[in-house]
Amino acid sequence: MSSILFEIKNSIGFITLNRPEKLNSFNREMALLMQDALDKCKDESVRCVYITGAGKAFSAGQDLAEVVDPDGPGMQRILSEHYNPIVTRIRKLEKPVVAAINGVAAGAGANIALCCDIVVASENASFIQAFSKIGLIPDSGGTFTLPRLIGWQKASALMMLGEKVSATDAEKMGMIYKVFTQETFEENALLIAHYLAKMPTKGLAYTKLVLNNSVINCWEEQLQDEDIFQHRAAQTADYKEGVQAFLEKRQPNFKGE
Repeated sequence: MSSILFEIKNSIGFITLNRPEKLNSFNREMALLMQDALDKCKDESVRCVYITGAGKAFSAGQDLAEVVDPDGPGMQRILSEHYNPIVTRIRKLEKPVVAAINGVAAGAGANIALCCDIVVASENASFIQAFSKIGLIPDSGGTFTLPRLIGWQKASALMMLGEKVSATDAEKMGMIYKVFTQETFEENALLIAHYLAKMPTKGLAYTKLVLNNSVINCWEEQLQDEDIFQHRAAQTADYKEGVQAFLEKRQPNFKGE
């Protein structure tokens, strides 16, 4: 069976990390298949992307057997050809990406999750910046995203100490959006994805692009970006539908256009 499961259903692109016997740790095949799945999500029929893991884990990060394999791709290619393209695709994808963390998310697995737009977790999930325990530095954009989510001091400590963070604590410190009980996790995570898939897709895409730019822009540049993308949003059919529905006191019927 493929190490990445992918299907499009109800305007949602479902990506499931599928090496449960290896806690969904990434090897080259899996990383390339995930890139391919993310590329398929560019299709206009997809209005939201939902990423989760099969079995007990979201992802334990890199499969270390591949790293030490003398015939393997090597660390430099693993970063430049596996993880950097994955997180870049997620951030550049012009639609919301939901990460549904069903279990442990460690190393690259944690940082792939944290670069998604909305991260929710089961109460049994946990997050670990495991890199320091084997003498490595955080990758997959973790040194960029984590300090911006929880602050420099907390991020530095978690990265250096390699402490496990429970889903509940991750929510409290602002690392993730919400935690759900194990029994209600999948239902609630899917409700978020289905809700996003019915929202104004272009407006959400512009929100994402402006948020991306906010980490490098000065105040004046950010206001300029807001001006540019608000103008674009105001030209969409969904904006016109949203205003008309408000005036008519009815639920809008957004088409993602």
